[in-house]
Amino acid sequence: MANCPAVHGGYPSDYVAVSIAIFAVILLIVRSSFPFLIHKVPGARGSAFWIPVIQVVASFNFLLSLVMAGNFLKYKKSHWWLSCYVWAVWVEGPLGFGLLMSCRIAQAFQLYYAFVKRRLPPVRSHIFLPLIVLPWIAGAAIIHVKKPLNCRCHLQTYWVIAVMCLHALYVAALVGFTGAIRHIEFRFDELKDLWQGILVSASLIGLWVSAYILNEIHDNISWLQVTSRFILLFTASILVLVFFSISISQPLLTQISFIKREPIEFKTMCQALGIPDSGLLLHREQAVVIDPNEPLDKLLTHKRFRQSFMAFADSCLAGESVHFFEEVHELGKIPIDDPVRRIYMARHIINKYIIAGSAMEVNISHRSRQAILSTTDLTHPDLFINALNELIQLMKMNLAKDYWSSMYFLKLKDETSVRSNGYEMEQMSGAYSFSPRLSCVNAFDDPFHQDHFSSGSSQDVHHPYQ
Repeated sequence: MANCPAVHGGYPSDYVAVSIAIFAVILLIVRSSFPFLIHKVPGARGSAFWIPVIQVVASFNFLLSLVMAGNFLKYKKSHWWLSCYVWAVWVEGPLGFGLLMSCRIAQAFQLYYAFVKRRLPPVRSHIFLPLIVLPWIAGAAIIHVKKPLNCRCHLQTYWVIAVMCLHALYVAALVGFTGAIRHIEFRFDELKDLWQGILVSASLIGLWVSAYILNEIHDNISWLQVTSRFILLFTASILVLVFFSISISQPLLTQISFIKREPIEFKTMCQALGIPDSGLLLHREQAVVIDPNEPLDKLLTHKRFRQSFMAFADSCLAGESVHFFEEVHELGKIPIDDPVRRIYMARHIINKYIIAGSAMEVNISHRSRQAILSTTDLTHPDLFINALNELIQLMKMNLAKDYWSSMYFLKLKDETSVRSNGYEMEQMSGAYSFSPRLSCVNAFDDPFHQDHFSSGSSQDVHHPYQ
């Protein structure tokens, strides 16, 4: 230990770097939880939820491992859990940077299959992610057995080459997936976030290699070690902030302002994709007479009826089917020759209604569910047709019977009647306001015919040809 200059921490620059790392972790936690705490956005399920959570945990592990293994703090390594092999090998590798890169590769893998192959990934994320972390675990186990670390937690030269090859392999895989989807016109920030992650991770690896070479060549210069570890931790703090992305897992959350507490610009995926008249109910829309004898699927195509029926279903805690119908109905408005928007909408519907345990999972048969999840074309116009038919039959047998005798239908009926009368009056008043004639009633039947003769327009009545 005497031959390891500056092996102990406690320099002012060390505390500054640690403070920056703590601030980065706090900012990362706030950034990841902001939409749910401030705007009360409902949480997602599945990989859309736990991959961003794993990213936050991996970022924390990565920064903490750099602090503990980089000798930023002055302490004695008297316990086994303070050794370099715990922090510099296991926490920094499989549980830190390796896990962080694996999460981003898993997200790029999902985008590649959804928008290039137009299908869901053949391997679920909870299986794919552990598989791509295995090389890091194997590498950490080998290093732990061989114990090639020196007193500064640095590897020997040939070990560094092997570790850098592993880092470069994951960056190359990320570049490969990102390059395969670069031609896709994404509606959110997915591609930009992927390129940012590649740039920052490659920069950090280059900085790490440079710092290692300088420290090994000039191992007797204390200020070089202090400066290099400060720059390394500072750059890593920036990495975890830039590397974190929620646009790939939950793209709608990117529409929420992090600075201003303003209303969410896009409340639904339909509005975010620019689907015409999505979520809008025009006040001047002509009222449609609701006939209970008409088929339910035809009635649900009318927005006023659908919203009334949806409110009734929500009051019965059974609104998932109606919400599903509405989103599939909005999907049908997207042209077939616009595959990107159709894939966005199809993925949204699958994540929200189809996947087991999803936020609003609908009650459909296992056969229909598997047919959707195993589809080879997410843009197919009949992707949800079987599930939709099953849910319409369920609504006919359950919700529809109770709806016709509910206050929701009576209220809709009154509103429809009022709007219908108002619309007819508006049409009549509009017609009369543009008519040059005063009346079509004969003079002898008109009790106000004296007023007509007193006005200058009476000539039009008696002399129509002048």
